[in-house]
Amino acid sequence: MDEFQRSWLLAQLGPDSDPADLERRFFRLRSVRAVALEVLGERRAKLLADPLKVTVDGVVTMDLQENLRGMERQIEQVRQIASPEGSDDQDEADEMLGVTWLLPTRRYR
Repeated sequence: MDEFQRSWLLAQLGPDSDPADLERRFFRLRSVRAVALEVLGERRAKLLADPLKVTVDGVVTMDLQENLRGMERQIEQVRQIASPEGSDDQDEADEMLGVTWLLPTRRYR
């Protein structure tokens, strides 16, 4: 992973993300977008594992539903914006153009 890709990941995931962990994920996944989506997916799963709303009558109310919505918006944003790699494999498959030459053949018997 080069410095540009690392800085893009830190911009998407926050500056307190562990660069060594991001490096290991990139080595396994080979895509900075896949790394970002995996980290954001884990953060979303962590939010869903705990109750989203806790109320102690007359003392405190904690509501994490907006955090979950924000996480889902961030996941969609990472899917849609351009990554430092250029286009992903799926985009390349959509833009691939094949060219072939058609030549008349002569068949002899």
